[in-house]
Amino acid sequence: MKQSGSKISTSEVVIVVINSILGAGILTLPRTISKAVETPDVWISVIVSGVLVALISILLVTLCRRFPGKTVFEFVPEITGKWISYFVGLLIIIYFVILCSFEVRVMAEITSMYILERTPSWVTIMVSLWVGIYMISGGLKVIIRVFEIVLPVTLLLLAVVFLLSSRMFELSNLRPLLGEGLLPVLKGIKPSFLSYSGYEVLLIITAMMTDVKTSNKAAIYSILTCTIIYLVTIVMVVGNLSLPGIESRTWPTLDMVRSFEIEGVFFERYESLFIVFWLMQIFATYAFKHYFAALGIRDLFSLQKITGIEYALLPVLYLIAYLPKNLEETLALGDFLGNISVFLFGLLPLLLLIISMIRKKGGKHASNEGSELQSAQSQ
Repeated sequence: MKQSGSKISTSEVVIVVINSILGAGILTLPRTISKAVETPDVWISVIVSGVLVALISILLVTLCRRFPGKTVFEFVPEITGKWISYFVGLLIIIYFVILCSFEVRVMAEITSMYILERTPSWVTIMVSLWVGIYMISGGLKVIIRVFEIVLPVTLLLLAVVFLLSSRMFELSNLRPLLGEGLLPVLKGIKPSFLSYSGYEVLLIITAMMTDVKTSNKAAIYSILTCTIIYLVTIVMVVGNLSLPGIESRTWPTLDMVRSFEIEGVFFERYESLFIVFWLMQIFATYAFKHYFAALGIRDLFSLQKITGIEYALLPVLYLIAYLPKNLEETLALGDFLGNISVFLFGLLPLLLLIISMIRKKGGKHASNEGSELQSAQSQ
């Protein structure tokens, strides 16, 4: 792999994965999963989805560890051959590009709805892309350093919001438990996969790790953290707004934040502060996917530099982000991405792992080569 910077630690991998996952999903998940489940057992679906995503993440890491120091764009040709690998690599890159555009469009929709009313979407989209390219051009280390600061503040603010909203929490909104059996719970697994989109970056950043042996730990910690956040969010939103109240709202999480105020303190209404910080979290998801899309193009086509690719992607991201005519089409695009991710990062990596074992590609021999290379570099 052409290294554009130094190796990253296990904790930095956790930061990358969490920031790649936590984005627009936390705002849309309560509505999409409630429509699918139609029972108060939505929180069980979140737990099941988290377990499945954790297993898939371990699968991705296991596949990557067979080819140390190589991203998915570099080791797939060894498994499938050159031409099939181009097709697989292009699918992943296109997925990243569309997901980038989706996150930017959601940022524009939320901004025009809650913060900058009457501001055209194209203005917000363009500003977000240009601010993003300024940060992304500094490399992965710069992006990580920025969101190492943003993530703890965002999570602290989210915890404060949950604490304040607990005064309106009604436990009866979460009952009865499994009143209609397990079938509704199973229906909620598929819609929640979009909210976990981001774990697939493990296919790239595993190659950049200082200690690849801790990749399983990094994957589990990341998914566990996101699952806990999603679980608490779902429980609090359902407990505050009730299931029927959620299904009629576009952004249930934001509506929950707007439903309370604290008189006599510096901030009487917290939704503006929460929206601003969560927009930064959505921006983090976009930034990492933009960088990895450019990195994928570089590795797939054996190019030398990544900077020109990042700038070349800007008009493509803008056009795709502006393509949905309204909010409904934007959310439909998100559902489509969720369906694609199940195949592209669930079934396909499993197939690649099986083929690599059958064809004896990678494995212990590659691991030994990787360890010898690392020892040679240290010397």
